[in-house]
Amino acid sequence: MTTNTPTAVALHRKSKCLELHYADGRQWQLPAEFLRVCSPSAEVRGHGKGQAVLQTGKRSVGIDSVEAVGHYAIKISFDDGHNSGIFSWDYLAELGSEQEARWSQYLQDLASAGASRDAPTAKASLSDPVQVINIAPLSKS
Repeated sequence: MTTNTPTAVALHRKSKCLELHYADGRQWQLPAEFLRVCSPSAEVRGHGKGQAVLQTGKRSVGIDSVEAVGHYAIKISFDDGHNSGIFSWDYLAELGSEQEARWSQYLQDLASAGASRDAPTAKASLSDPVQVINIAPLSKS
């Protein structure tokens, strides 16, 4: 019988991925962006069928911390403030085995929505606060 409880979980902050190893030899490296857009939270999945919210602008998201939830899951805190998803061992194994298909579908969904993996850049507005600094001209000697 295959168990979906990993034997090792490693957070690689620099490469922004979570690495999972299993007794049967399976192993996956799940990027932070992938985990964030597939979060099992209601914020991402919605509260019912057809209520999922497409996550955009998450290309550079990282993971701040990972903590155990009992013996069945982990809670991932992302550096964009999202921390309400509880990733069960079964769900993480599902994400690992379906990573390619889920990622491809996510990219298609983004394209269909005209959305991007990149966070929007802030544009300056005339109503934005401005600080003016007066600099006295240099005197000629």
